[in-house]
Amino acid sequence: MSMLSQRMSELVRACFTGIWIKSFEPDEVLNDLTQMCRQEDWTLLSWDIAHGLKTRDEASQPDASDPLGVVKALSQAPQHELPTLLVLRNFHRYLGSAEVAAEVAKAIVHGKSSRNFVIIVAPVLQLPPELERLFLVIDHDLPTRTEVAELLAAIAIGPEEMPTGQDLETVLDSAAGLTRYEAENAFSLSLVRHGCIKPDTIWELKTQALKKSGLLHLHRADKAFESLGGLAALKSFTKRALMRSSSGNSNARARGVLLLSPPGCGKSEFCKCLGKEVGRPVLTLDVGSLMGSLVGQSEERTREALKIIDSMAPCVVMIDEIEKAFAGATGGQGDSGVSSRMFGTLLTWLNDHTSDAFVVCTANDVSRLPPEFSRAERFDGVFFVDLPGRKQKDGIWAMYRELYGISDEEPQPNDEQWTGAEIRSCCRLAALLDVPLTQAAHNVVPVATTSAESVQRLREWASGRCLDAESGGVYSASSKKDSESTLSVRRRISRGNSRREAS
Repeated sequence: MSMLSQRMSELVRACFTGIWIKSFEPDEVLNDLTQMCRQEDWTLLSWDIAHGLKTRDEASQPDASDPLGVVKALSQAPQHELPTLLVLRNFHRYLGSAEVAAEVAKAIVHGKSSRNFVIIVAPVLQLPPELERLFLVIDHDLPTRTEVAELLAAIAIGPEEMPTGQDLETVLDSAAGLTRYEAENAFSLSLVRHGCIKPDTIWELKTQALKKSGLLHLHRADKAFESLGGLAALKSFTKRALMRSSSGNSNARARGVLLLSPPGCGKSEFCKCLGKEVGRPVLTLDVGSLMGSLVGQSEERTREALKIIDSMAPCVVMIDEIEKAFAGATGGQGDSGVSSRMFGTLLTWLNDHTSDAFVVCTANDVSRLPPEFSRAERFDGVFFVDLPGRKQKDGIWAMYRELYGISDEEPQPNDEQWTGAEIRSCCRLAALLDVPLTQAAHNVVPVATTSAESVQRLREWASGRCLDAESGGVYSASSKKDSESTLSVRRRISRGNSRREAS
């Protein structure tokens, strides 16, 4: 007996006569309830607008196609010794009618004595106020790994089509978060395309499914950590935490990191490369897409997105520039508290979720974040990503010179206080305009110049509060300043010696 059947059996015995099952798979729900009723010898009736009323043996009653009439018939039904379950598929579309809502309420109340049960199966929860206290809402969970494996075994005919070992685990990971119907379609398409079950086809359909929801975006990176210069301590920390989380104690799962830095230092690119490095998909949560026009819709979409994330674990979740995404969470934005409620939902989930979802949040301005956001047990660490040092810049220059076909012999411009994004911009402009790097550099104004005060303020806040993404340990703005002063002195001495030698 499935988990849904066990839960429903308990509720029916406890005489919960109004039950709302939230599911995108009504056929699966009906199959589970049919098996339960056969075992218990209960009466099962199902109704939808296309087929009317059906009994458990699929016998149709075409005269009961009216949604009001079928509920009225149940509310007037006599008392039975054994329960009678009426399953109404997608009935949420008819509850806007006052007559239908009144008959549903009457049937639920009358069902206490007649042992008749109203069960609505719908993908969304849309209850009018007069019915909110009469229904118990339960979720029909997406298939477990065991159920997906059983479905996979039923579709794959021969041993050459069925993956084994680590390949099987990869396929099951890729199918996480899909409904049974979607998983079956993905497996079938992979068999037609490749002659065996491969994860690439599953990821393709999974990406389309997420696009339809509009809540999350799936990113499959093709670059790992070697394509990203610097951030040695952050790379080591996250990779080790995720590797241990996947193979170690389930109670010691990695939660995520908060990355704080000036713009253009590689926070977003790091998150995408992390997914490739540890073999996990990267889900991008766009908070703007969660906003809805109806009252309560934004909060509901937030809960739905977090539920999808849980179902698709193991994964990496990226929330970019979170201080802008929840700008109204600290008040004063005139959004009637919507941002605050959405942010509160996210905070609760960050603290309480048990799924293997590793969250990477990025921020450019920590002053706009509430202090409780970065507390312990919401993140494994808060890292400050400073402007790259000399060694990191040399690596970034070499990488982008190769990418844009620029010779290593070409002189390098003065890149003091440049970020990785500015180095890339210089190389791209040099290739685009067919000019030397030193000339292309005239078109690049570093963020450390345009926002010098903000960068300095960010460094001062991070000093003693954040971990150093490059060298590890607690970040210290004074040590960074001292190293920059030493480097500047060396440059002045070098330039002075060059002038004296020239004279």
